[in-house]
Amino acid sequence: MARKVYLTATLPDGYVKTIGPTATAFTHYWRIVATLENGKAEVFWGHTKSLAEAKRKRAATAEAAAMRGWKTHVFEIVELTRSDA
Repeated sequence: MARKVYLTATLPDGYVKTIGPTATAFTHYWRIVATLENGKAEVFWGHTKSLAEAKRKRAATAEAAAMRGWKTHVFEIVELTRSDA
């Protein structure tokens, strides 16, 4: 049986996201905070198995912004830290 761990992402604004317990080898967490024309915010997030995979999400963000009509958006990537479950 695979060993399960908790993964924690701490973003620059102080937001902390904990994932787990999981046996999947995620390494990075990404988050998009988008501001809509009406001033409301949408938040999208996920985790990936590599920094390269997370960076590919950033590339798709420009297309998503145009499709969804975001006024502005911020894309962030942080490395996950592991702790025992």
